[in-house]
Amino acid sequence: MKRLYLIASIMGTVFPYYFFIQFLMVHGLNVKKIVDLLFVNNISTFFAVDFFISCFVFIVFMFNESKRLRIGREKWLCLISLFTVGLSLALPLFLFIRENYDGSVGKV
Repeated sequence: MKRLYLIASIMGTVFPYYFFIQFLMVHGLNVKKIVDLLFVNNISTFFAVDFFISCFVFIVFMFNESKRLRIGREKWLCLISLFTVGLSLALPLFLFIRENYDGSVGKV
């Protein structure tokens, strides 16, 4: 599973950033335009709201699992990756990190 999570982390960085870089090349870092396009119609709003709820659930899950498994500093890397890349990196990265821990003694 570790290999799958690592591959998903890489794909979760490369694919979304491919489209983000295309946007930046055309519009620059125009936050207002990003927000406008994110909520331009019902279907894009559906995906945006779904994403934000999923991010919230991931944060709760990550901190709960980190506490339960005694995962230390690595959880902060996942939180930073959530806000700089997205859930497509943060979730598989956390699952990759979590593979190194068990519930009784912390890091294996």
